[in-house]
Amino acid sequence: MPISVERPSDLLDLGEGAELGESSWIEITQEGIDTYADATRDHQWIHVDPDRAAAGPFGSTIAHGYLTLGLVIPLWSELLQVKQVGMAVNYGLNRLRLPAPVPVGSRIRLHGMLASASEVAGGVEVVADLKMEVEGSEKPALVAEAVYRFYD
Repeated sequence: MPISVERPSDLLDLGEGAELGESSWIEITQEGIDTYADATRDHQWIHVDPDRAAAGPFGSTIAHGYLTLGLVIPLWSELLQVKQVGMAVNYGLNRLRLPAPVPVGSRIRLHGMLASASEVAGGVEVVADLKMEVEGSEKPALVAEAVYRFYD
């Protein structure tokens, strides 16, 4: 169940360090990896060649790092909901690291914490500390400081 507020200005009341919780788990499939590879034209063998990847450094194919990043948005929507918003935009990243691979068949979920919320012209800017967990792995697949803007 996401943290829910009525309007962008209500984000200012959440408070720095507010825990946003965690998303549901989603499975990373070879079909999803292949679709991403086709869309981005990144067909490196560690992503799309299961036979070669089985003998490679990760023991299987792995998701592209930017595929993992791209999955932040649908999982982020499970953490925070602004009901009366005119427009919400991904404003960018202050920092991003991809410390661990995401093997095919694994499950990932997103953890979030509110680092800050501040007024901007027409809305509120939120900076969130995000961590993508890989089920069963000690290291996260992604650690990021993401910036979102919610406009009235």
